[in-house]
Amino acid sequence: MAETRTFRAAPPVRPEFEVKPGEAAHVGDVARPLSLWERIANNTTARRIFILVVLALAWELYARWIKSPMMFPSFLDMSEALYDNFVRGPLVDRTLTTIKVLLLGYAAGIAIAAVFTTIAVSTRIGTDLLSTLTAMFNPLPAIALLPLALLWFGLGTGSLVFVLIHSVLWPLALNTYAGFRGVPETLRMAGRNYGLRGLRYVVLILVPAALPAILSGLKIGWAFAWRTLIAAELVFGASSGKGGLGWYIFQNRNELYTDRVFAGLATVILIGLAVEGLVFTTLERLTVRRWGLQH
Repeated sequence: MAETRTFRAAPPVRPEFEVKPGEAAHVGDVARPLSLWERIANNTTARRIFILVVLALAWELYARWIKSPMMFPSFLDMSEALYDNFVRGPLVDRTLTTIKVLLLGYAAGIAIAAVFTTIAVSTRIGTDLLSTLTAMFNPLPAIALLPLALLWFGLGTGSLVFVLIHSVLWPLALNTYAGFRGVPETLRMAGRNYGLRGLRYVVLILVPAALPAILSGLKIGWAFAWRTLIAAELVFGASSGKGGLGWYIFQNRNELYTDRVFAGLATVILIGLAVEGLVFTTLERLTVRRWGLQH
């Protein structure tokens, strides 16, 4: 058979052309200094203060609209009562009493949670123990234990500390243990290769790697403890003539000083904002954000 050959046509040659560069489009100043408004908008503290000012203005306008100081005092009336009770009233003593009890219960809850989680990551029986106890007691409201606490520990600080430990222990232990379980296996093996065991293994390997989860547990535990203590003081009342913020709110409610009731609630809110903004935010900035574990 005759051999057939196929020839492919040469590809077309694109004609060369030259384009003269035009003027660059204006893209803005790369290193332009920020204006005052832009600096304020980029500041987290300034934005939060703006939100608080807007809420205070809305409060004042609503109070003036309903015109019922007994039911809903204005922001200015509340501010006047807050200032008066801080300067000449019992609000400072009430606040210090509450904070003292809160720190006792919070510290005790952290210590017990640390023991539980250390045992849980070290032994299987510890894991089962923590899982069982958290499943049993974490859904149980801490304030529901107050009657038993009063029966066991009497009318004193011990009853309040007991319910605070319950409110802090279980959410902190759960978050810490979840953080420990999320530590990469590479870090675990590195710690074991260096001969770390037991408490040293937990402190040097697990705690730094699980610090974001631990800080979340501390925040949740703080919020639970703060709410539980105020609610317990509303029921618990005063011991030896000394009551906290909850008792201050309850007492002024009975005497129909609504502006003072709102002043007590505002004190609770301000303390919560201060702890969140000064303590936990600073701790996160110095640890997990600085280490690159959180953005």
